[in-house]
Amino acid sequence: MPVYVETLTDPSPQDRIDLAKIYADAPNWLLAPHADADALITHALADGSLIAGRFNDRLLGAALLRQGGDHWQLSHLCVRKVTRRRGVGRRLLEESQRLAGEAGKPLRLAAPAGQLDAQALAARTHLPLDRL
Repeated sequence: MPVYVETLTDPSPQDRIDLAKIYADAPNWLLAPHADADALITHALADGSLIAGRFNDRLLGAALLRQGGDHWQLSHLCVRKVTRRRGVGRRLLEESQRLAGEAGKPLRLAAPAGQLDAQALAARTHLPLDRL
């Protein structure tokens, strides 16, 4: 079964549990500028930027996809530790690129300065990396 990517606007109680598990596995730098995972999730749901990858009715990964005037920005990409290396993050990235392309906008990544994981992802995907 494929991983389905969706924008979350009204998550179920199970979706909220899954989101908490996703970001519980995140390094602290990935949550910035938010104080913690709950703050990140609450803010992203409020502004409609939270996308998630669903497989078998469970969320396995999530990210923030913000639509800007001249480009779209993907940040805070995280996959549950137990499901990493199975294509969930790649699927979130590919769908973000597709949506941005359909809107006629380039996709850019965003992360706090100096994060080697984010720099490596930008290099692998050939996407520009902005500082959060």
